[in-house]
Amino acid sequence: MRLDKFLKVSRVIKRRTLAKEVCDSGQVLVNNRVAKAGLEVKPGDKVEINFGTRKLVFEILEIKETIPAKEAAGLYKIIEQ
Repeated sequence: MRLDKFLKVSRVIKRRTLAKEVCDSGQVLVNNRVAKAGLEVKPGDKVEINFGTRKLVFEILEIKETIPAKEAAGLYKIIEQ
């Protein structure tokens, strides 16, 4: 699944267009490498997002195309916030 779509489906970022902009501006690292929106992510990947002064690091546990909002947090495990 594309990185921008995963960020939207998992509700880490609310809109896919915003997720794409964040990725393409170089604020997202996947496995310690700068990642573009089209990067294919898989379970086990470590994602780091820099929101200005805040940093979020999480590991992808599962990939699903659609998921209810209540279960979205189960797709990843937060390592650092």
